[in-house]
Amino acid sequence: MSFSVKPVLTGEKTVLRPFTVDDAPVMAEILRDPDVLRLTGSPDEEFGEERLRQWYGSRAAQPDRLDLGVVDRASGELVGEAVLFEWDARNRSCTFRILIGPGGRDRGLGTEATRLIVGHAFEQLGLHRVALEVFAFNPRARRAYEKAGFAAEGVERQTLLCDGEWIDSVQMSVLAPEWAAHRGRPETAPAP
Repeated sequence: MSFSVKPVLTGEKTVLRPFTVDDAPVMAEILRDPDVLRLTGSPDEEFGEERLRQWYGSRAAQPDRLDLGVVDRASGELVGEAVLFEWDARNRSCTFRILIGPGGRDRGLGTEATRLIVGHAFEQLGLHRVALEVFAFNPRARRAYEKAGFAAEGVERQTLLCDGEWIDSVQMSVLAPEWAAHRGRPETAPAP
């Protein structure tokens, strides 16, 4: 198993597809969004377009991670990214992250994109565990993760200094047996 195959994953609202160098200008705009910067704990530094062209242009060649662009099917616009990384082959686990820019928020695109890529991790790649961390001041993201079947595991206290305030980070994960039972929709899973 590796992340060398870069699939196209299609849902009702979103398409997740491999990045190309041409995605750099749109991602540059998304990465300038103040909410994206704050909620992901990203540095305030500006990512130059050439650096982003190199980054997004090289994603398809990375065998140890899967970076996919999140496209809004209604508009055809790239609205963010969904990523599986920190692959641990021995333990069949990885870390997940997602970011959705302003053009893709509040319509369920992030939840569907999460279900698509995490489903791929379990159903196609045979992973056992997918983990993530979310900052405590981002309840919208935490709710999307919970709707896709992630459960809170614990809290890392005061991991991010933001505007003079220390923010906790919530660790979450979903396991293959859980995914098999609910396929990213825990609210519809039969009671144990």
